[in-house]
Amino acid sequence: MTVRAKTAESKRTDDRQELLSRSFDTWKKAVKNMIYKTRELTASLVKELPWQTQVQDPRATHNCWAYKVGNQYRSKDDGEVSGTAGKPIISAIANSGLDRVMVVVIRHYGGIKLGTGGLVRAYGGLATECLKSAPTRLIKSQVPMGVEVSFDLLGVFYRQLQSFKAEDIKQDYDTGKDGITMVTFKISFDQAAALEEALKTNCSRNLVFYKH
Repeated sequence: MTVRAKTAESKRTDDRQELLSRSFDTWKKAVKNMIYKTRELTASLVKELPWQTQVQDPRATHNCWAYKVGNQYRSKDDGEVSGTAGKPIISAIANSGLDRVMVVVIRHYGGIKLGTGGLVRAYGGLATECLKSAPTRLIKSQVPMGVEVSFDLLGVFYRQLQSFKAEDIKQDYDTGKDGITMVTFKISFDQAAALEEALKTNCSRNLVFYKH
């Protein structure tokens, strides 16, 4: 009986060790994947911010930046105390009411320590002044759309697209449907509803629209 008890206990121990080993292997794979994704995201982010790399000063002590595109925010303290540079710049951008904007504040350390409060005021204040004096441009958001159109309606369909100044118009005949092609394009957000109604009125009420 004693031998059997030891054998059963030993088996349970082996099972636990095997389970822990599998869990550890899974954890290692997850960490490796996370590191890979982080590196991939970082590389992608660098590619998406060529302007930041152009204006930064490699001789400066800190090149702190932040940007806002829609609901996406990014910032970097670049060696400053966490939260004293990037966040104040983001706050300045948010308060400006601007979108699709990036601010880079370059600091050359001159030997005077500003403290956390001083850094927040300095970076936030400079970003605010920069945004007030920077030139702005009105950008209308565009909506990607796709419509399945029969061949006999293409002439009327394209005339409507041209009248609404649709952009990036492309056509794909590989729809798997006889006599039907897919036309994709981009239209200003404030014109999307009017164009859809015009296409239904002048072409067909049975048009199938795809919006992204």
